[in-house]
This record gives sequence, C-alpha cells and structure tokens, in this order.
Amino acid sequence: MILTKAQYDEIAQCLVSVPPTRQSLRKLKQRFPSQSQATLLSIFSQEYQKHIKRTHAKHHTSEAIESYYQRYLNGVRKNGAAPVLLELANEVDYAPSLMARIILERFLQKHEEAPLHLFSSAASKSVINSMLRDPSQIPDGVLANQVYQCIVNDCCYGPLVDCIKHAIGHEHEVLLRDLLLEKNLSFLDEDQLRARGYDKTPDFILQVPVAVEGHIIHWIESKASFGDECSHHAYLHDQFWSYWNRFGPGLVIYWYGFIQELDCNRERGILLHACFPTDIVTLCHSVA
Repeated sequence: MILTKAQYDEIAQCLVSVPPTRQSLRKLKQRFPSQSQATLLSIFSQEYQKHIKRTHAKHHTSEAIESYYQRYLNGVRKNGAAPVLLELANEVDYAPSLMARIILERFLQKHEEAPLHLFSSAASKSVINSMLRDPSQIPDGVLANQVYQCIVNDCCYGPLVDCIKHAIGHEHEVLLRDLLLEKNLSFLDEDQLRARGYDKTPDFILQVPVAVEGHIIHWIESKASFGDECSHHAYLHDQFWSYWNRFGPGLVIYWYGFIQELDCNRERGILLHACFPTDIVTLCHSVA
C-alpha cells in the first residue's frame, strides 16, 4: 500500500490522542477501511514509538518512578486482582510493558541487597528481561500477574511484540527467498555473505543483476513494516547507502507500504516497492 504524504499525515493525526490498544486499532480500521490491517498496525506502532521516545525521559525521573511505585502498591493493596499496573500505564500515557519494567526494577531494587546504582548492571538487566519474558520467575505472585497483564495487552512494546515482529520479519524474508527461487534468480543470502566476511549486508545479493522498471538491481532488502519518513531516513543512513557503496544499486521492499514521496532516490540507485516486482528483466532481456 503506497500512500501519499497527505494520506499518511491524515492517519497519523488520528493517532495523536488514542491509547495503544487493540480497540484503538479497530477504530482506526473503521476510519480508514481502504487501508489494510497490517499497514495500519505498522503505522500505529511506529507513530506510538515516536511518541514514547519523545516522552520517555519524564517517566524515568526518580520522582516519577517513586510515584508510580507507590500508586502501584496502593492499588494492589485495595485489589490485587485488578489490572492496577495496566490502568496506571494507560492513565499516564506510557506503554504497559515499559511501565511493567519500571515497577519490576523498583520492586527488585527494594528487595535486593545491592545498592540502587549497582542494579543497573548488564547482569541485572538480563534478569529483568528474563522475568518480563516469563513473569512466573518474578518472586511475587501479585506483581507477576500485573506484569503479565501489561505484556499481553501491549500491542507496541514488550517481549511478546518483539517475538511477533521477529517472526513476521523472518516470514517475509522466507517469502522473498521463495519468490527469487521461483524466478530462477541466483542469489546469496545474509548468512552466506557474513560467512564471506561481510559485516553489513542486505538480505539478498543477486549474483546476476536484473533490471526493475529500467533500473539495475544488485541487491534486495526486505522490510516487514511501513516505510515512513523517520524509519526510512534512518535505514538510508544506517543501511541502504552502505549497501549501495559496497554492492551498487538495489531494491527495498516495504511489504506494508511506504510514503510515495520517499521513493526519490531511484536515479541514485535505491528503488522502493511495496511488493515483489512483476517486471523483472534478466540480462537475456526476457521477463523472469
């Protein structure tokens, strides 16, 4: 799904004042019925992540953390079965999984012998990450249940979302591999390239270049997301131009669409598509 900048801004504007819940996503789908669910979810997630980055600092002051922790304690004293932590996260407009991390860290700091400043070690972060992935490891049943509620109700952050995103990304890489094989195109994948000593690599290097819409393509990158301005410019800086410098011009597939105006580097060697191209031309000038 390719959107104009104006169409994207209209969708993004609708997300300014809505919480990151599945109910909000359903309302968004009703508001924009012509857009796919996957595209709207990707935009929804990316816009919310931008909001979290802008407001992250205010939730991590010592005053804010202590205030959240005391509110959590007061809430579970009244009713430990109520979704206290989830409701607190929604009230202060912070991702439930990230709120769960704050409270879990504060709980462990209080119950550990280690001083507060020592608890930020890599080992302690590893323990916290493990507890967030499996709340049954948390040595307090009420908190474990509260954290679990936050994890399963967060559609933008947390270990469950990370797992889903990883699976979706891998699924689309497999899809792209199958399409390349179907077209009888010879390629090297990321693992093969790293085995040859490359550190930064696209998903697939074409051993024999092809042409797409009159542009020579040496590599293809799969992105199981929507290409908005923020993410695309970051990818250009961190990945795509590096690929171009090493391997030549290439193709980026944003499977959930992108902003049309971002496809402005074709003449410089980076082509954007929202699906696998159907007009691939090989060196023998036949359509693959």
